[in-house]
Amino acid sequence: MDPLRTPKLADALADHLEQLILEGALRPGEKLAPERELAATLEVSRPSLREALDKLQSRGLIETNKAGNFVSRFLTPMTDPLTALFQSSDQALTDYLEYRCLIEGEAARFAAARATDVEREAIAACLEKLRAAHEANDIAAEAETDAELHMLIYEATHNLVLLHVMRAFYEMLRSDAFYNRRQLYTQPGSRDELLDQHFAIADAILARDPETAGLAAAAHINGIAKTLNEMREEQTRVARALRRMGRSELLARHSE
Repeated sequence: MDPLRTPKLADALADHLEQLILEGALRPGEKLAPERELAATLEVSRPSLREALDKLQSRGLIETNKAGNFVSRFLTPMTDPLTALFQSSDQALTDYLEYRCLIEGEAARFAAARATDVEREAIAACLEKLRAAHEANDIAAEAETDAELHMLIYEATHNLVLLHVMRAFYEMLRSDAFYNRRQLYTQPGSRDELLDQHFAIADAILARDPETAGLAAAAHINGIAKTLNEMREEQTRVARALRRMGRSELLARHSE
């Protein structure tokens, strides 16, 4: 029989932090607490913590610079080239919304069935934050809280693949890979509709009603698709009108 081997503290600590990153407790781009505080929180020595962070850095999960230690944006090497590709494709928006329609309904159903009490509390708090931004007419805060709510729902699915894939998509959304999110909120009536849709999804999740949650999520994506279509059609009409107004510049001028 092989002798039992006690794992080295730094290895165990690295594995623990890696699990937190995998589960989404530590998110890409977040700054870790200073080493002294982090070591005290984890009840380990600073040399053991530093060795664990070095291991995570070698795995591409932690980045260290003069400002401190950060969770790596480890999906960026994939999402940056995709953002450029999607921005150059008219088909990308249609395909993205089709994908979201498939995913959002199932995510909402999973969240309604699987969310813990702690996750439900976080979703409820986010709803109130969304309502406050809406009432304050703070479009930037409302758009960011919209994204935060969706991420909380993905976390509540307890599906790690779905969580990280959709987090990558939301990073691309922040780069306007598919459409301008803030512009969506400036459309007449759009903000009220989006707020109602988000409350319908979250309320169903809080009520532990998977079927209603799934239907509300699908309706939300269909509503976004409808609004974006209307925006695109309006932009086409405006561009066409401007071209007509400027047509004289393309014509020969009659001599007097």
